[in-house]
This record gives sequence, structure tokens and C-alpha cells, in this order.
Amino acid sequence: MPFQFDNSYARLPGEFYSLVAPTPVAQPSMIRVNRGLAELLGADAEVLQSPAGLSVLAGNEICIGSVPLAMGYAGHQFGGFSPQLGDGRAVQLGEVIGTDGVRYDIQLKGSGPTRFSRRGDGRSALGPVLREYLVSEAMAVLDVPTTRALAAVSTGESVMRDGMIAGGILTRVAQSFVRVGTFQWLAARGDVENLKVLADYVIDRHYPEAKESETPYRALLDIVIERQAALVAQWMQLGFIHGVMNTDNTAVSGETIDYGPCAFMDTYESNKTFSSIDHQGRYGFGNQGPMAHWNLSRFAETLVPLLASDSDQGVAIAEEALDRFVEIYERELQQRFKAKIGLGVDADDLANADDVDWKLVRELLTLMEDGKADFTLVFRQLSLVLESNRDDKVLALFDCTKGIAAWLKVWRARVAEVDGGAAVALMHRSNPIFIPRNHRIEEVIEAGYSGDFELFHRLLDVLQHPFDEQPKNAVYEDAPTDDEIVPATFCGT
Repeated sequence: MPFQFDNSYARLPGEFYSLVAPTPVAQPSMIRVNRGLAELLGADAEVLQSPAGLSVLAGNEICIGSVPLAMGYAGHQFGGFSPQLGDGRAVQLGEVIGTDGVRYDIQLKGSGPTRFSRRGDGRSALGPVLREYLVSEAMAVLDVPTTRALAAVSTGESVMRDGMIAGGILTRVAQSFVRVGTFQWLAARGDVENLKVLADYVIDRHYPEAKESETPYRALLDIVIERQAALVAQWMQLGFIHGVMNTDNTAVSGETIDYGPCAFMDTYESNKTFSSIDHQGRYGFGNQGPMAHWNLSRFAETLVPLLASDSDQGVAIAEEALDRFVEIYERELQQRFKAKIGLGVDADDLANADDVDWKLVRELLTLMEDGKADFTLVFRQLSLVLESNRDDKVLALFDCTKGIAAWLKVWRARVAEVDGGAAVALMHRSNPIFIPRNHRIEEVIEAGYSGDFELFHRLLDVLQHPFDEQPKNAVYEDAPTDDEIVPATFCGT
């Protein structure tokens, strides 16, 4: 029995989920178990890696205390509303209380069809399993709230996508998988009674401080808005593009969820997209803040009956809360990007410092886009300018150096007004050296389909230390060459 389950969601009304067991697979084999996460969950990694543990993580056995279920939810997908989505290829095994006292959901992704599969096979190809494991664990080390990867399993079976390819199952973990779409699931049915049950459940589980408020549901809305604003600002700081920011992929816990057509940017483009299905750029890089605001508006709509007995009054309360998003998001965004250029230290001591510093950031981003410069490399190399007083490595990243040379002169003078040593330290904390670059992930996936997981393990280990120099792994710092560029990423369904 690898987990000590305590399943609060399964105790909610039956309208919230569908009981379903995972579908067994033919010849599962373990690719990797996340030993650190297993320890956090109070599980024995050796048990998880054993034949008995593999059977559970492959969906072949249901362990004691597990109540397997697929969650029901609705959602806006690229702006269009679907009243019934739900876990079409995921089964939640149950919940555990971690050694940190936090309650976590444990879910198998790719474990077979459910009531919500909509004629799909409920399976996952191996590639998306490897991608999500790598990217979610990279995000966790970068201190971004995220779902986590506990294990990756090869099923020994093939799935039909563009052809027959190897299948896999990811065991992923979250503080919960409740989404904006979960609230929409009930609101679309006019089920105010169960909507209140869900809101109370989320407050009890995630935001007990809201219970102290005279208006707990307004407090819930405020907290979720704050969490999402901060989360998306963190994505932006890292050049991360989610790719499919639908309301069913917006977790009310404030965690990043669903690593389908996601990517970290190489060359900076202000509204870069990677998702093969995002033809209009709805979820492009620079549009992620506005789209988070839009998603939160859909969340607020579901809460209107709980915010006030009069619907007009409820709408007014929701709008008042939503109006705060832009201010919170801009503050988070500016703070994080100013830190990337070393200007978060004593900046408020100077008149108009915020305006001056933010202008520097915007100018740099414009120069990066015009000069086709790599997002991660530029910010990382800037600290070397201060440490060695050499501009050449930064200049070499730009197609045109005239503008950036002038910018470096102004920026260096601004940093001198603050504290150069503190600026370098701040930049080292804010700018990773190693990110899960698309072309490296594609190498891992290609090798994985051939049954070779050495590159997967190596890249994962490199990403565990994103801010540290790793001379033996320096090749993983590099931007892709022209023939290595990955122009699009794909959803795993």
C-alpha cells in the first residue's frame, strides 16, 4: 500500500465526479519515480519502484483506500464554451496528506477511457508524458506553483495518433485539480446548491483564511485573482508559454496545470505562440495576462449567486474584484522583470524609479525582439556585463548591436546608482541558466520512442539545478541552431 489515502473529494455529492477504475495495460515498465516527491507524499520510493508499485502506477491494480474517479468540469476552450468536458483520460486515485501537512491529489494521466472521454481512447502517447514530467519538475525547481510528476510509466502498448506510437502514463500530483471549469460545470446546470458546496470545499481546503471574512465568497474570489495574477507573472518572467489557457486548465489553487502544447521561448517574440491549434495567437506570450483576466471573469460569473442574493449586486461585487487584477498583475510583472535586470534593490529611494526602471525593461525587450535575441541567454549574460565589465557576450546575441550597446551604457549607469553587487546577486536568483528548451525535449522524446531514456534522465537532472553553472552540461545552455528550432508543440490528445 504505497499511499495512505484520505479522499475528501470522493465524499462530495456524486454530481461532482464519475467513479471509474483505470484500464489495465499489457506490459508496463517504470521509466522514473520522483523520489523527492514520493518522500513529500509520505510514500516509499522503493515500494513505488517495486512490481507492486508499478502495478498501481500503471493502473493495473487499485490499492487499499483508493477511490478512483474522473472529475466533471466544463470550460471555455479558445473562447467557446463546452458545458461538459471532464477528465477524459485521467483518473484520480485519491488524496494524501503530505509530510508538510498539505493535502495532495494523486492522478493517473493516460489511464484509459472515462465517462468524459468523448469517443477518445483515454490514453496518452509516451512523448507528452516525458514532456510534462520534464517541464512540470523544472517549474517546481524554479519555484513556480505547479502540478508535479511522481512517476512516468511506459505501458507496453501503442496508441493511434498520426500513426501507432508507444503509450505512457504519468502520475501527477496537485494541491487539487479543481478548476475554474469545475465551477462552470455546476453553474451551467444552475446548481447553486452544489456550487456553494464546491466553494465551501475550496475555501476549507485551500483558503481557510477566507472563512474569517464577513464575505467569504468575495474573499475566495480575491485570493484566486491574486494567485493567478502572480502565477502568470512568473510564467512571463521565465519566457514560458502555456499554450492552452482554457478555463478548464485554470486551477483555483493557483498552480500551473496541463503541460500540453507549452514551451519556453528561445528567440524573444512579444506574442510568440507554439500551440499548433492556436491559429489566432489567443494564448500567445504577451496575451497571457489578459487571458488570465478573462478566465477569472468566467470564474467570477459562477460566483455571482453566492456573492449576493440580488444578481445585479453580485455582478457589481464581481466586477469590483476583477478590476484589481490589472493592478496586481502589473505590479507582479514589473517587480519580476526589474529583478531580471538587477533593479529591485532600493529602487524606491529614487524619484520616478519605477517609471525609469520599467522603461529600461520595455526598451530591452523591444531591442531583443528587433535583434532576434534569445530570451534566457540575454538576461543571464547581463550579469556577466556587471561582473566582468564586458559587453561582447550580450552583443553577440543580437543581429543588430547598435541599439543594445546604447542601452547597456544607460543600464550600467542606472545600476551604479543602486548597488552593483546586490544587482548581480538579484539577477543570479532571477535568471536561470538552464530551462527545458524545446529542441532538447524533442531529442528526449525521439529517443524515448526508441526505448532509450538516458537523455530523459540526463536532462531532468540538469534541470534540477537551473541557476548553477554546470560545465559538463554547458551544451544544455545553448539556444537551438536553425535546424533544431521546434516551431510548434502539440496537445497530447
